[in-house]
Amino acid sequence: MASDQDFIDYLLEQIQGAGAITYRKMFGEYALYCDGKVVALVCDNQLFIKPTQAGRAFIGDVVEAPAYPGARPAFLIEEKIEDGDWISELVKITARELPLPRPKKKRKAKSKKKTGKKS
Repeated sequence: MASDQDFIDYLLEQIQGAGAITYRKMFGEYALYCDGKVVALVCDNQLFIKPTQAGRAFIGDVVEAPAYPGARPAFLIEEKIEDGDWISELVKITARELPLPRPKKKRKAKSKKKTGKKS
């Protein structure tokens, strides 16, 4: 089951205090960004926060699960989603600990082939 836009809208409302929050739809699921860093995945209307040491310390009793088959385990956040201050703080903590994304490589410009026509 893919995640739905209503759930994403609810999450965005809950974590609005975390910083510059954006999202991107990918394969029916979503990646959540905080200040340009991927901090979470939303799969099957469940929130999976990227694991960090500071996030683990903040949460305490962590529940880990893969967001999809074959994925690395992440922090599965269930009941605490309803606490906007708590979830915003977790997202901020996670974003602080994650590295900035690597710059994307520039694509090489396609060279135009010259035809052998002479005028």
